[in-house]
Amino acid sequence: MARALAEAGTIRAGGRALEYRRAGPPPGDAPTLLLLHEGLGCVAMWRDFPERLAEATGCAVVAYSRAGYGRSDPCDLPRPLTYMHEEGEDVLPKVLDAIGADEVVLVGHSDGASIAIVHAGAHADARVKGLVLMAPHVFTEEMGLASIAAARAAFETTDLREKLAKYHGANVDCAFRGWNGAWLDPGFRDWNIEGYLGNIRVPVLVLQGEDDQYGTCAQVDAIARQSGSPVETVMLPACGHAPFKERPERTLAETARFVARVLQPRAAPMNTARRGQG
Repeated sequence: MARALAEAGTIRAGGRALEYRRAGPPPGDAPTLLLLHEGLGCVAMWRDFPERLAEATGCAVVAYSRAGYGRSDPCDLPRPLTYMHEEGEDVLPKVLDAIGADEVVLVGHSDGASIAIVHAGAHADARVKGLVLMAPHVFTEEMGLASIAAARAAFETTDLREKLAKYHGANVDCAFRGWNGAWLDPGFRDWNIEGYLGNIRVPVLVLQGEDDQYGTCAQVDAIARQSGSPVETVMLPACGHAPFKERPERTLAETARFVARVLQPRAAPMNTARRGQG
């Protein structure tokens, strides 16, 4: 019998030790929501969102830090421009094996949302029942690249490095330069994962801030138009790139509602788009 996943520790996936934190019951005792962080994120940067999400849904909630982030093993630099493809296709299946989840909704933010798309489009993984995508990107946009260039200037000239080091420790340069260097590589302008969308076979919820500095509603429109499964979109006014921090109550409510629906599917789901005040 598989051993229950402890509340915190490390798992091995992709040849590296990855830190994780669990809220709610262990995977196997309840469906699991697996949190996939952004390009500068890690376990600690989810703050209290895992605990609140577990309380709102009754699910196991597991957050992990990818290699090169938080207290996970470092990664090699420079990151390949296909790093999100590799995370979604090769590493994420091993993470799911390691945590012992057999019924999963992937909850991804930014890069994490893109990794969730890659996984769902590359694998007919029966464990995955749905995707919650916060601020996803499926192609590059000039305004997003400009914001990433501004982040590099801030990292080099302000206290941004010190702030990130509180979360990433010795991985701070690996985390920032691995993400920033890949996105600002001239070859990354051709990065595109739209080809995965048509193979998605599970329901999708997209949460997008109207004031997101890294991506526009063109990302949302592409996902809704090309996905092989129903897509529900929620546009959040007065919200930037991090719905779970900037609009936590609305994000929790929408995610809990979606999770309840996909784990107990209704007869006729439909593509919908909604705009809210939360």
